[in-house]
Parts: sequence; C-alpha cells; structure tokens
Amino acid sequence: MNLSDDFFKKVEKKTNVNKDTILSLAEKLNNSNMKDEGTLREVIKTLSKMTGKNVSKEKEDKIIDTILKDKVPKNVEKMF
Repeated sequence: MNLSDDFFKKVEKKTNVNKDTILSLAEKLNNSNMKDEGTLREVIKTLSKMTGKNVSKEKEDKIIDTILKDKVPKNVEKMF
C-alpha cells in the first residue's frame, strides 16, 4: 500500500505523530515477533509515548494477555 503525504499530514495533524515516526514503528512491527511479551511491552510503551496516553501496568498486562491468547477480534467493527 502506498500512502500519500496528504494521508500522513492528516494523521500528524490529529495525533502530533510525524510520518517518519509512523513509518519507523510500522517497520519495527513488520520485523517483530508479535507473540513475544517483551516486544509487545515495547510497542505499547512506544505507542503510549507517541499518543501521550498513559497505559497502566494493569492495562498493559490485559492487552498483552489478549494478544498472546489470540483473543483480538478478527473483525475490526467488533472492537468499537
């Protein structure tokens, strides 16, 4: 998928996260083992810093448990 600069500008305006940061995280995720607890914790911390949202240890543990037990909804609409 080739995303345009306009797309990244819209995302940056809404999130204050720049294109290089988004692409860097996407590359990291693409090359990572998403079933590794350490990797998941690092990704959660990175996203937390990027978005300015604090994620409690309890919430982080729940997210990791959900991913490792493959309980993430396959249908994105069910997530909202």
